[in-house]
Amino acid sequence: MAKKKKSSKQGSNTIALNKKARHEYTLGEKFEAGMSLQGWEVKSIRTGKVNISDCYVFIKNGEAYLLGAEIQPLNAASSHVVCDPVRDRKLLLNRKQLDKLAGLVERDGMSLIATAMYWKACWVKLEFCVGRGKKLHDKRADIKDRDWARSKERLMKHDKR
Repeated sequence: MAKKKKSSKQGSNTIALNKKARHEYTLGEKFEAGMSLQGWEVKSIRTGKVNISDCYVFIKNGEAYLLGAEIQPLNAASSHVVCDPVRDRKLLLNRKQLDKLAGLVERDGMSLIATAMYWKACWVKLEFCVGRGKKLHDKRADIKDRDWARSKERLMKHDKR
């Protein structure tokens, strides 16, 4: 029997990115979590009506929730379903991960910032990082380092010629 060829996917699996997170926070360890979604939310996510720029993860009663993510309902959604675009969505994590995150947030004063939402097979996954908020002088130092790295690359490129 001949083996079936796997179909190559076109495009990216990324649904939404939080580009502001790297500027506002010093990010550390990454985590991946599944999300508990309703049917209308999955349909809206497939059309790309998601905004995670101002959302974060919080731990309550030993469970993780995504707060502030906005999923706009479709115009053709069913009339009998009540759509709340900014409801808290439960994240699916292992107990060990939840305990580790709770310790980081409570003891060390860290924040859990959502950085990306993407498809993994047929499931919607959320990538979030442990981070600490930057002060103004930290942001200036990062900009200075980035500019120096860019000018250093230009000098190295110029010296090779």
